[in-house]
Amino acid sequence: MAYSTTGRFDTTYRWLSSRVTAYRNHHVKHMTNYFDAYNWDTMLNAHTPVHYDISKYFNILCPRDDYPTFLDRYIALPVMQRLAGVGLLCGTDWTPLYRNRFYYSRLDHSKGVALIVWHFTHNKAQTIAGLLHDISTPVFSHVSDFRKGDALTQTATEEPTARIIRGDAELGRLLAEDGLRPEEVEDYHIYPIADNEIPQLSADRLEYMFPSGMALDGSWTMEEIRRCYNDLVILKNENGDDELGFRTLEVAELYCEHFCMIGHILQLNENKLTLHMLGQIMNMAEKAGVVSENDFMTLSEKEVMGKLDTVVECPQSGPIETTVNHETTKSSAVVSIRPSDYSTTVLARMYKTFRTMTKIEHTNQPLPEDQYFCVNLKVKHRYINPLVVVECPQNGCIETTVKSKRLSEVSEKACRIIEDFKTFSDTAYGCVKLI
Repeated sequence: MAYSTTGRFDTTYRWLSSRVTAYRNHHVKHMTNYFDAYNWDTMLNAHTPVHYDISKYFNILCPRDDYPTFLDRYIALPVMQRLAGVGLLCGTDWTPLYRNRFYYSRLDHSKGVALIVWHFTHNKAQTIAGLLHDISTPVFSHVSDFRKGDALTQTATEEPTARIIRGDAELGRLLAEDGLRPEEVEDYHIYPIADNEIPQLSADRLEYMFPSGMALDGSWTMEEIRRCYNDLVILKNENGDDELGFRTLEVAELYCEHFCMIGHILQLNENKLTLHMLGQIMNMAEKAGVVSENDFMTLSEKEVMGKLDTVVECPQSGPIETTVNHETTKSSAVVSIRPSDYSTTVLARMYKTFRTMTKIEHTNQPLPEDQYFCVNLKVKHRYINPLVVVECPQNGCIETTVKSKRLSEVSEKACRIIEDFKTFSDTAYGCVKLI
């Protein structure tokens, strides 16, 4: 069901909107940033580890009695199964700087997006487009964007999507059987429920922040996910486009706070350094002939890291353990580097550091480059300012159309969180001492 946002805007919310504006102006001048109190250790240690059942999570996104069984044929395709070896969390499963609670793949994410799109649209083309949207994602996900100097928009990985979809014969056969053309599924950006621009809410943005919060810091509970998800409805935004939004203000505030807190993890120097460092490691490994560009699109992350392990002896205090589909896998380093090869020696220092680092230094100036790896980067801001339904609160109101507004316009709490998220600044540099 879609609510319309046409019609007059109730005067009760005009004064609330003006209060939010006044609050914003006062806050910028007089208050500290909301996120200053949340450093890396605070964020990752705030929640006790719990077990997450991903099948129950998927059942929230789309109840079993409404499951689109046609998806299973597409998920089983080799071109999709490759994504099972690509992590959603951009290579962070491979360093102890993070304490990821479990492994969540790009295949899991793609399925989740498809289930959300189906739940709200019951449109096969849009649902399959949602499933296929990450089909061109290489290993370590957005690390590839950092490799290519695209830390700010992180869209470089999407470029080959249409070519891959049109070039896969088995996928083409399934599309033909379902009466669909490649152009209907190769660009999910044309479907606003599937994707739209920040700070709007879409199936893609909705899905990746649920498992990100579960895996990165354990901040989502299943009940909170259920409560937020069941409050969603399709609204019309300022441009007249369909957009997912919330029925109730309280739930919208809960979701916004969760989303921005997780987004805060992704804008700290620890995250910037991790993704940029892994990108540089992969660039050096490719130049040294340890891996090839083709490997990034055909091998799993475990296989790529295994290639690094064969040329770099990594002195870990113990193997990094990651839960993958409820099974524990272990990665450890073997063999030694060729000491005469300078480029491989530099690669070894970087790789060993990446695989063993547990903290970084926050500085305002870069540290000596022969001893430290430092980053000074602007990255994509992942935050949300969703639509929320504004009910007519007056007794006897005859207005039947529903009005929605951006959450920041009607919530002082959300206004502060969003403004502080956008203006937060970590130290100029994040540095880690090289082994």
